[in-house]
Amino acid sequence: MTELDIIDKPSDPAVQRIIDVTKPSRSNIKTTLIEDVEPLTHSIVAGVEFIEVYGSDSTPFPPELLELCTQRKIPVRLIDSSIVNQLFKGERKAKTFGIARVPRPARFSDIESRSGDVVVLDGVKIVGNIGAIVRTSLALGASGIILVDSDIASIADRRLQRASRGYVFSLPVVLSGREEAIAFIRDSGMKLMTLKADGDISVKQLGDSPERLALLFGSEKGGPSDLFEEASSASVSIPMMSSTESLNVSVSLGIALHERIDRNLAANR
Repeated sequence: MTELDIIDKPSDPAVQRIIDVTKPSRSNIKTTLIEDVEPLTHSIVAGVEFIEVYGSDSTPFPPELLELCTQRKIPVRLIDSSIVNQLFKGERKAKTFGIARVPRPARFSDIESRSGDVVVLDGVKIVGNIGAIVRTSLALGASGIILVDSDIASIADRRLQRASRGYVFSLPVVLSGREEAIAFIRDSGMKLMTLKADGDISVKQLGDSPERLALLFGSEKGGPSDLFEEASSASVSIPMMSSTESLNVSVSLGIALHERIDRNLAANR
């Protein structure tokens, strides 16, 4: 295995770079910290530009990740574990992490250039749910996600990166207002289908439509907003036992997209 250089002085410029990027409030986010092997791997494969990747000298550096970094010409160094402890004081201490340049924000045109259905999240704020939805949307052929009123300022949000396991960089995730999202859906000629408990049609019927759809999911408590309800072509419900109040939004999305799997896989070929 390649012998890696070790950063053993706090004065090393890389240490200050990591300190700067982990500050909780930064107005202009150009770089971000990505932690753990799986998110790092998925981010690198997605084409995210890394400045450098690091590991703690107390843990063997994963050989598969090292090989990938070597292939992509990403510098890799180890950091003395005492410095790592200082860098992540009071936080969960990552053994492997990297500093990456934040990709430009996704645009509606990035979604438009793809063929799969579009996922719209209206007022979904739990980052764990959004991360799970990102992974499911990618796996089941969606072309992108529109986040409305999510309280997320950037897809570089470290919580979102962890929750999505780094897949947030693998498909367009657009941060939008309601009017802009509705205008994009209307101009693209898509039907907006709203998932709700008392929908007009069953989720099973989604699979019958060959056209591209926009699938809207509101928060579990509030549901979809009035503006989206008015713009919807139809509402869709998931049949379930009457004793169950509601499904987690990421579960509902998985069910809906699975009904659309044949259409979306064919569109993505």
